[in-house]
Order: sequence, then structure tokens, then C-alpha cells
Amino acid sequence: MALFRRRPAETPRLAPELDDAPLGRVLRSLAGAPGTGPQDILIAQAERLLRDPNSDWDRRGHRVTVLAGAAPSLARRWRLKHPRSADALVLHAWADVHTARLTGRLDDAAATLDTCRRAADAAPADPTPWVALLAALCVEGRTSAELTPVWKEIAARDPWNREAYLTIFVHLSPDGQGSQAARREFLDDVVTVMPPQMPPACLPLAAAVDQYHRELAGSGLSALVAARYWEQPQNARLLDRTAPQWLQPGYLRHAARIADLNLLAYALAKAGRTDEARLTFHGTENLVCPWPWQVEGDPVERFVHWRRRCD
Repeated sequence: MALFRRRPAETPRLAPELDDAPLGRVLRSLAGAPGTGPQDILIAQAERLLRDPNSDWDRRGHRVTVLAGAAPSLARRWRLKHPRSADALVLHAWADVHTARLTGRLDDAAATLDTCRRAADAAPADPTPWVALLAALCVEGRTSAELTPVWKEIAARDPWNREAYLTIFVHLSPDGQGSQAARREFLDDVVTVMPPQMPPACLPLAAAVDQYHRELAGSGLSALVAARYWEQPQNARLLDRTAPQWLQPGYLRHAARIADLNLLAYALAKAGRTDEARLTFHGTENLVCPWPWQVEGDPVERFVHWRRRCD
């Protein structure tokens, strides 16, 4: 959204907030106040930040997940101070989920699931606690019978919730609880019914980039195929379709649009489509996302390397 954008960074840098300037200011306040610090002030800043989007669930979800990952200790202290606050509860739930995604398990699954449900009760219209619950259940490797009711709760509140779709995308991958076939079936179902410009629009390209990495990591024929991966008809058509749309001014409007442009810049650069890649790099405003660049090393260094190659 243009309201949140700022001037492009002069040099590329990692920016978990992406182009959300208010979120970036809160993150800088947190970084400048390590330890216990002025906790009441920080909590008040976080509370204003999370209440500001109102019913823009895409923006609120982005702010909650980024803030929870950046300040898990603040989330837990906020919950202790205000145990009935919907914002404190959902931030605490997401802090638990972030930690679990790094370690592969929830420290206290029963407590985290309870926090998710308490957050949902405190804010019945908000899909964000339900998305946290879905993510927690996926970390725990729960069955589709347990995931389906939670998915329905999310869909009733925000049918194209980006984080929910990405969570299921990972859950159904060979690295999760699924397979290539299961993920392809999921993507086919999604693409068939998803309207244009929805927040999960990145899914087909994310799947293509993930498969590209799998083939690069292979050996023999797989590695040979990877060298011409983006020339394969289905992958070339995907870029033919995606690049002109996403490069239209204002076409991407969701909170994570910069992350999607990082993904597109990577794919176009790898495909040797330098003119389109150059425009896409410009659209990122020099804000770098770890994935997919980190697969090859330091994400900022790789971003700069491929941007220069496309200049």
C-alpha cells in the first residue's frame, strides 16, 4: 500500500518489515531498547501498531508475524501484563510458533494451542489466531482431520490469507508431511479458483523456485536438467504470465508484495531475462528477503550480485 512506503534504501538491506514504515519504526525502537528497558512504552507502541490496520487482516497478519519473530520476549511480557488482551495473546501465540519453526517442535504444545484459542475467543473476527493455530498444528505434524476445522475458521474470516496458504504449502511439501504430488494437487486447486491479485499469488512461483532448488541439489540427470530449468515450457510460461502482471504499477497491493518481487527477481535473473529482472529489482526498493537468496549464501550479497549482473 502506498501509504506505508518510503524512499528506497540507498543500499540493499534485509528488511523483515518490508515496506511497512510504521512496523519498521517499532522494530527500530525494539532494537534500541534491549533487555527489559521501557517495556510499557514498547508495549504501547506495539499495541498501536497492531490496532492500526483494523480489519485489514493481511496487514495485521504481516505485522503480528514479523513483530513476534523480532521480539518474542516482549510478546510474553505483554501477555503477563495484560492476560486478556487479544493483541498480547495473538502475539504470544505467534512468538511460540516462530520458535517452534526454528527448533522443529513446540516447547509446550498444550499451552501454545490454548493461547491460540484464547486469542481467537478474545477477537472473534480476527483470522490471525486461527492461522497461528494452523501453523502450530502443522509444526506438530497433526493430521488433516485436525487441520481441516481450523482451515474452515480461517476461510470464514479471510478466505485468501497468505500465511495460511504458505503454511499448508510447506506442510504438504516433501519436507513436511506431504509429497510433490500432494503439493501439486493443492496448487492446482488453488490456482483454479483464486482471483487475481490475492495475497497468496506467489504460490505457483514459490513452488517453481523450490523445485529448482531441489533439482540443483540433485545429481546426475537432475543437475543437468536444472541448468535449463527456466527454459522448460511450463516454467517459461509461468514467468511470461507473472512478470508482466506483477510489474504493473499498483498491481501487487498486499503487505508482502516486496517479498514476492524478491522471488520474481530471483527467478528472472536465473532465467537470464535481464530486462524484466532489472525492472523487478527496482521494484524491490532495495529491500531484501532471506528467501530465496539465502539458498546460495548471504542473501544481501547474492541480491547485489544478481542485481549487478542484470544492470
